[in-house]
Amino acid sequence: MIFDNKEIVSVFSRRPLNMSLVYGPQMSSIRNRKHFLEQFGIDYRDLVSCHQTHGANVKIAEESDRGRGSIITDNLIANTDALITNKRQLPLAMFTADCLSVFLFDAKNKVIGIAHAGWKGAKEQVAAKAVSAMVEKFQTDTMFLEVGFGPCLRECCYEVGREFNDYFDSGLIKKKEKLYLDLIGINKKQLLNSGVKEKNISDSKICTSCDNKEYFSYRKEGLACGRMISVMMLK
Repeated sequence: MIFDNKEIVSVFSRRPLNMSLVYGPQMSSIRNRKHFLEQFGIDYRDLVSCHQTHGANVKIAEESDRGRGSIITDNLIANTDALITNKRQLPLAMFTADCLSVFLFDAKNKVIGIAHAGWKGAKEQVAAKAVSAMVEKFQTDTMFLEVGFGPCLRECCYEVGREFNDYFDSGLIKKKEKLYLDLIGINKKQLLNSGVKEKNISDSKICTSCDNKEYFSYRKEGLACGRMISVMMLK
C-alpha cells in the first residue's frame, strides 16, 4: 500500500507477476492481474489502462472507460500517461519497469490520480499536469493533496548521457565522471512547485535495479522484461 487509508486502494505489484499484455504471454498476464487484484477487492476486468507513450497527456476517467485495456489492447485509452477520477470502484492502472508511478489522493474531494513519469514524462512534467487537472476539474487544494512514489530506477543506478543537461536544470548527479538522474527528486520538485506540501509526499524508496530480484527493470533486462502494475481506486 502507498497510502494507509481505508477509503482507497493504492498498490503496486512485484515479481514474478508480469502484468503487461504487450510484453509476454497475454493469458498469463491476465491471470496475474486477476490473482493480484482480487485480494484488494478489485475485478481485473474493471481496470482502466492507457497506451502509455512517455508523454504528459492527462485523461479524466469516466464510468464509460471501465475495462479499457483490461483484457485486450485494442481499446486502451490512446496516448495517455496520467489518469484522474472521482468515480468510485473504478480502478486506474499504470505499468512500469523502471519508470516512476506517481499516486495522487485528494481526500477532501474524493479524487484520485495516477501518473507514469519516466524521464520523458518528467521532462514534460506529467505529474504536475495531473495535479493541475485535479485542481481545474475537481477543485483539489494542493496544500492537502497526498502524493506517493512507487518503485523506479533511482539516482544510484540511473546513468544518463550528457544531453540530459539540456533537459533538466536540476536532478542530475555527477559521480566519477558519470551522470546519474534523480527521477524522484525531479518529480518531487515539480510537485512542490505545484503547491504540494513536502510533508504530504511519501516514497516507497525502492530502486528497481538494486532490487531487481523483486521488481522488473528495463535497464537490467531489456525490452522483453515484464511490467509491474500500479493501481489506484476509490472504494
